[in-house]
Amino acid sequence: MERRTRVAGDITLAQEQALYDASCKRLLSYKIFLAWILKYCLDEYRDCDVTTIAEKYIEGIPSVGETGVDPDQSNRQVTEGASIAGMNTEDTLVTEGRVNYDIRFHALAPRDGALMRIIVNVEAQNRYNPGYPLIKRGIYYVSRLISAQHGREFERSGYGKIRKVCSIWICLNADAEKRNSITRYALKEEHLVGRNEEPVANYDLISVVMICLGKAEESEEASLLRMLDVLLSNDRKAEEKIAILSEEFAIAMSEPMEEEVAQMCNLSQGIVEKGLAEGLAKGMAQGVAEGMAKGMEQGLAKGMEQGLAKGIFDANMGSIRAMVSELHLTVEQAMNVLKIPQNERERYKAALDAQVRKPRL
Repeated sequence: MERRTRVAGDITLAQEQALYDASCKRLLSYKIFLAWILKYCLDEYRDCDVTTIAEKYIEGIPSVGETGVDPDQSNRQVTEGASIAGMNTEDTLVTEGRVNYDIRFHALAPRDGALMRIIVNVEAQNRYNPGYPLIKRGIYYVSRLISAQHGREFERSGYGKIRKVCSIWICLNADAEKRNSITRYALKEEHLVGRNEEPVANYDLISVVMICLGKAEESEEASLLRMLDVLLSNDRKAEEKIAILSEEFAIAMSEPMEEEVAQMCNLSQGIVEKGLAEGLAKGMAQGVAEGMAKGMEQGLAKGMEQGLAKGIFDANMGSIRAMVSELHLTVEQAMNVLKIPQNERERYKAALDAQVRKPRL
């Protein structure tokens, strides 16, 4: 696979985001990482070691960004035994309304001395509050995983063949009070009148798990939260991640896995976001303070108006300089991020050019 390492200044922020997301999904789709997730999220794997889960129970090659969620996208007929590997690389940079599962795979699971087959979906979610309750989206996903089995796992009224499904959401930027938590939502039997007991296997068919990452402490014992925190951290270098995963979690890092870790670190969205936040905050604080100070000195409403305008201008100038120097964006790209009107851009360019030409004393 050709490595796609690109300098931030050569691509748009949206493309950088898409490349980072794709790299994150590919990394999580390695069976050893999925095995860790299954062990801590599903009771069926609680007593299994991760190596056994990875080598014995996870079937085939997980599908990454390929299977559609919505009807007519997720139940395309495939030849029995055909490979489900691959990623829709044409849609990696630009989304066109089609919603795909990040990672989807089939697995065997031990239950009551026998093996059952389950369908698992793993999602990497950067925003815990995307404008709607994330758990509701998870419930929609497991509902689609169930309904999409019609015509594949069972025909007509063969509902007894429905497989258990699970959707696992890894949330990278959850609210402070939700961090370092794993929460599972599932169907439970509740007796309202009398005791009409049903075998658990007949209703334990859907499960949604929310994994909210935080800053796992160094002293914390090896766990899924710490492993994922190390793997997906924006604050660690690739070499450090590889060392911790190898030494602390006994994960044999292959060369492709190490390359993917390095790729994700290079594309780290966290670096972009932090750089933008710091540049904007620094530029806004300095520019507004200077502009307001001058405006107050001039006095009255006109002075305040001029000072505020100067403050905004200086703030934008500081932000542009920060993004150009720290994130290697072009001036035009920086102004796109700041949404500076087209009719004002020449003024900023002239001011930046004047600063560059200004002789040093």
